[in-house]
Order: sequence, then C-alpha cells, then structure tokens
Amino acid sequence: SKTYAECLSARVEEMEGAWDIAFLLFQVWLSIVVGLIVLPAMFGVSLGFTDIYIKVLVKTLEWATLRIQRGQKEQPTLPLQSARIIEKDDGSMEEEIGELRRSHPKNLAGGDFTLCDAFYFCKKGIENIVEDQVTQRFTSEELASWNLLTRTNNNFRYISVRLTIIWGLGVFIRYCILLPLRITLAVIGLSWLVIGTTLVGLLPTSNAKNWLSDLVHITCYRICARALSATIHYHNKENRPKKGGICVANHTSPIDIVILANDGCYAMVGQVHGGLMGVIQRSMVRSCPHVWFERSEMKDRHAAAKRLKDHIDDKTKLPILIFPEGTCINNTSVMMFKKGSFEIGGTIYPVAIKYDPQFGDAFWNSAKYNMVSYILRMMTSWAIVCNVWYLPPMTRQDGEDAVHFANRVKSAIAQQGGLVDLSWDGGLKREKVKESFKEEQQKMYSSMIVGLDCHEASEGPV
Repeated sequence: SKTYAECLSARVEEMEGAWDIAFLLFQVWLSIVVGLIVLPAMFGVSLGFTDIYIKVLVKTLEWATLRIQRGQKEQPTLPLQSARIIEKDDGSMEEEIGELRRSHPKNLAGGDFTLCDAFYFCKKGIENIVEDQVTQRFTSEELASWNLLTRTNNNFRYISVRLTIIWGLGVFIRYCILLPLRITLAVIGLSWLVIGTTLVGLLPTSNAKNWLSDLVHITCYRICARALSATIHYHNKENRPKKGGICVANHTSPIDIVILANDGCYAMVGQVHGGLMGVIQRSMVRSCPHVWFERSEMKDRHAAAKRLKDHIDDKTKLPILIFPEGTCINNTSVMMFKKGSFEIGGTIYPVAIKYDPQFGDAFWNSAKYNMVSYILRMMTSWAIVCNVWYLPPMTRQDGEDAVHFANRVKSAIAQQGGLVDLSWDGGLKREKVKESFKEEQQKMYSSMIVGLDCHEASEGPV
C-alpha cells in the first residue's frame, strides 16, 4: 500500500495540475477579451460582433412576440391591460367646472362660488391619488412586448414550452457567458481609468497632457460601453458640445455619462464621494479639471455657480456635463430643469438621450436598487441600445430669465427625444409638494371667481 507521504504528494501534483489548467484557461480568456474587444475599443473600431448579436436578438424577440400573440388568440380569456390605470379628462379647470355648473365656461368670469365646484377638486385629488404624473415617472416603463428578461408582465404571462426553453437558454447566456465577460471588461476599463489618469496627472500642464488625458478618458468609456454591449446611435454630430460650453441632457441612468463620453470628453460635475468612487474621482481630477464639490459647497449656490462660471470662462477647458433634472427619470419624460446651470451664462448645448427598453431597462430606480444591484441588472440585460441627438446650441435671449430659458431647453430636448414634457420637479420623488404648487391652483380658481385673467392671478396674491 502507498504511504501517506506518497498519497499527499500525488494529491499536491493533482492540485498543481488543476491550477495550471485554470491559469491556462484564464490566459486564453483574457487574450480573447483583450484582442477582440479591448484593443478595438481603444481605437474606436468595431469588429461587428455586437451588431450581429443585436440582429440575432431582434429576430429572437420578434419570434417570442409572435408566439405570445398566438397564445393570446388561443386563450381569449387573458385580459389585456392598459398601461394607464384611469382615463383622465384633458380639459382645463374652467371647462370642467363649467360642465359641472351646466353652463358655458365663459359665464364663469365674475361668478360666485357654488358648492358643486368642490367636486372638481375632489375628482382631481382622487385621480392623482390613484395615478399621478410624478410617481409613475419613477417606475420602469411599460414594455410593448416581452423581452425575455422578466415573467411578471401581466400582458404576456402565457408561456409556451418552446418559449420557456428559450427563456432558460437566455438566462444561461446572460449569467454564465455575458456577465463574466462584462465584469472582466468593466474591471479593465476602470483600472485603465485610475492608472492612466494618475500617470497623466504626473505630467506638467501642456497640450500633450490634455491630449493624453482625453485619450485615457475616452478609451476607458469605450471599454465600459463594451461591458454593457452598448449600441449607440449619434445624430447631428455637427452640434457636439464645444470647449467653454455647458452640455445639458435628460437623465435616465448613471450610465448616461458613459453613453455621452463615448463620443467626446467632458468635465464632470458632482459631489465628492468616498470609497471606490472617491478613488476614481481623485485620479480623474489629476489629469482633467473636473468640478467636484464638497457637501458644504453643494449647499452654497453662489460658491458653486462661481466655480462653474470660472470653468466655462476658460475656453480651453472641456465642456461641462450637467443633468439639470437632478434625478433619474424613467426614459418616458423630461421633468423640471433646475435653473442653476442656466444662470451662469455661456452657451448651452442640449442633448436628448432615448434608450430602447426592448433590450434592457436602463432606468435606475434608486429607491428600489442600490448601485451594485443596478449595475448587476445592467450587466445581465441583453444590451443597452440608445439614440443620442445633439441639438443646436442655445443662449439666453434678451429679457429671458433663467427659468424660462431652462424650460425652453427642456422642451427642445423632450420634442427631439419623443419624451413627455412635464413641469413637475423631479425632487418630488423624495420631498413633499411645495406650497407654491398648491397656491397656484388656488390662484387659478380665484381668477375664475373674481373675473381676473389667469396669468394676472398667478402673479398677484390670492
């Protein structure tokens, strides 16, 4: 019989052989990733693998949709639900109250208060409790067809055997093939960002340093875009933001930065963080003048505005990238733009971003998912497909205040991106409704009672 030493020696040799095989597989995996994905990304070249993948994916989703529709015809008892819970009247306050009073709306001017007017406010209140314009902007948008990522959509709960097999195969591909590949790419991209910007930051200020900084940043973002299987269509590139300007865009996800920085370099604006994010921020600012604020500075509007103005006054610095909504909206709407970035002057370069939800939900619901969970969801989606429109540059007109300028830019972005233009503040996701919003409704009703013009009433006291 073998001695204990011989058995132990054989066991060690087996383990060494296993480690050799694992190391060889890792080398092959890394060589494929670097050779076929990272290097082409660094030079801005696509080998066409993502395009082929998207085409196959589109055909698969089209087949799944047809199969579901056939199943719905075979089972007519399945209810088809509308994306809207209730149907709301689109009439004005004057028209709806006029209908309640059973008289022409024009006869309301100078009229007296009647008890039936209260029914209008009760009706509006109940409608907004059931389904308001704000809350639904912070939940994932309704899909037109099932994308094989979730089985909770009530409209498409009929699943055939073949469709279930395809769904299971999709789970295997997304979690066992795409996820490891994407994590590898993300680690390479972020490591390259930290190391590259740190090394570039050691160089003296010069045009060469600026060029190297831009190269490191754009290379990193291109690799990170590959980590999401991103397919980005840029339109009207002649309107791309220029140095000394301010780029403003609608905000759906933290990856908006990756999407925009694939096509150009920007100076980021944000709050100083700790941990891994802090390491990345400190390394980035060494090579490029990003604008990071301490928490105390964020509360001082004048100090923040001065730093931003000093940046845009220097026409050699990169354009600032700002998301004026201040929070992520679910890819269906554009909500109120904060006026701060429109007060400091300079040229505004509007950009509209619209994601295709068929391949994955890019919206970050921060109330439901932390950053790690969100990134995991992104990396286990099929792909990120989006359109980016560069709009013509805009400046404040004579006599135009910052609020009206911000609304004009917001409307242009909403129209170009096919998004709903809402006047509500995205901060309502976390805060209570401002008293000024309540007073606005009181002023409108008061104008009907006393016979004032609605705009006059909105400017004067109730």
